[in-house]
Amino acid sequence: MTVKGWCPGAYRPMMSGDGLIVRLRPRLGRLDSAQVLGLCDLSQRFGNGIIDLTSRANLQLRGVTEAGHDAVLDTLLTLGLLDPTPEAEARRNITTTPLWMPGDLTTRLHDALCARLDELPPLPAKMGFAIDTGPAPLLHDTSADFRFERTADGGLILRLDGASRGRAVDEGNAVDALIEMADWFAATHAPASRRMAHHVALMPPPADWTAPLPAAPAPRLQPGGHTLGVPFGSLDARALAGLMNTSDATALRVTPWRLFILEGGQPTASDGFVTDPRDPLLHTHACPGAPACAEATVNTRALATALAPHHSSTLHVSGCAKGCAHPHPAATTLTGRDGAFDLVEQGAPWDEPRQRGLSADDILMMTT
Repeated sequence: MTVKGWCPGAYRPMMSGDGLIVRLRPRLGRLDSAQVLGLCDLSQRFGNGIIDLTSRANLQLRGVTEAGHDAVLDTLLTLGLLDPTPEAEARRNITTTPLWMPGDLTTRLHDALCARLDELPPLPAKMGFAIDTGPAPLLHDTSADFRFERTADGGLILRLDGASRGRAVDEGNAVDALIEMADWFAATHAPASRRMAHHVALMPPPADWTAPLPAAPAPRLQPGGHTLGVPFGSLDARALAGLMNTSDATALRVTPWRLFILEGGQPTASDGFVTDPRDPLLHTHACPGAPACAEATVNTRALATALAPHHSSTLHVSGCAKGCAHPHPAATTLTGRDGAFDLVEQGAPWDEPRQRGLSADDILMMTT
């Protein structure tokens, strides 16, 4: 099992079993209709027609050929979906609440932070920022190391991940405070502390950085209306292009929860998208599996789809013990190992299984 210490980008893609993974970070998590259609065309011409939604509200093209990578970069630049340099792209690891409004605090903080990213010290590759400044936090379970959030009375705080309380700031000094806290991390962290939550557990921050509480989290968005779910977070590029054209949507917003929001237009029922919040696929997780991932030895998604209606709580079918699709405990976890599955109950893929060496047929028979 190979554990990567970095995430793929557009300039620095990652090779997988189905080709290159090219990840892009739409600003504010939004693409206008021309950008969506351009991305769908790229996916079909240079990739395998699959566009993934990631847990940080990014998008990634799968199956891109090495010969086509330069053409993909050129087109992403033309579409306005790529930073001009690899360094700028790597620094802009920002997740925003998907319910922002033009000109609101979220957009202003986003623009202010983007303008000063080059003032940050070198940080571990997976570190990121959440701007979660709607009325109540939505991104509390989304990976981020520095979090802008509201308090119950509408104040603004900057919270280090792993700390339950934050540092009171205002819009004028918010980015200054973030840079100061990033400098503190850079000066005090050990090489093993690649994420803020781990560091905060070892090195408590100053007391005035952990004073106000954030507001209580808001419920996670659910499918319905203009919000559509994506099974396993994998979009079919042809289906997405068709949806954009038939709905007359003006833009698309990506979320961290395998959902996207259409702006404008009228979405219609479409095969492949989840519209019912009761759909069991919403609490089913599965990575691409074999042969799409070189680490996996089992096919994951066909089994997950077949099992989903039989599970009322969280189900995770993982191609290997890394658990990329859901690196957390689940009620039922099936972990691929040497072409078969290990069954873990109330645990994560790397936990001790209750049963080993099960075939897909064995598992399906257990549900009948």
